[in-house]
Amino acid sequence: MDFKKLFVEPLEGYEPEIGRARWMLEDTRRRTLQALEGLDPAALDWTPPSSHNAIGALLYPIAAIEADWLYVEILEAGFPGEIEALFPYAVRDDAQLLAAVKGLPLAEHLARLATVRRALLAALQNMRGEEFRRVRHFPDQYDVTPAWVLHHLMQHEAEHRGQIGELRSLCAS
Repeated sequence: MDFKKLFVEPLEGYEPEIGRARWMLEDTRRRTLQALEGLDPAALDWTPPSSHNAIGALLYPIAAIEADWLYVEILEAGFPGEIEALFPYAVRDDAQLLAAVKGLPLAEHLARLATVRRALLAALQNMRGEEFRRVRHFPDQYDVTPAWVLHHLMQHEAEHRGQIGELRSLCAS
């Protein structure tokens, strides 16, 4: 039996609280990428009769929501042009369902995820603990901290990863 180390350590170059959060964020992404390994390209756009989502339609909002929380809530800024260009489609359709983003290769989805993640990690690189815990106020909506945003992004991605696994299993059967 292989001995496993099941603990979170702060990554070097970050304040400990931020380094631990970043480690968890990266572990979440590592597991998502593992769930996509060896994916049949036909499975990317396959939709089961019981759902309107395809794997590609789940990968797109993982990146889009991460970008939105990064720029709007953490940085309190607009999307830079190079990030905005990654999202030519709305995340939701007129019925408020996830948009059916189809016909894109897995490599494009992975590149989008990687680009947004690099931007998020760059934003965290020089962030101090006070800023990580500083409340951002969005009147009549909510108050939020970057610490909570990272928690939310991990949860969001993990939930979609579960759906990806289910879709992958259904497609193979």
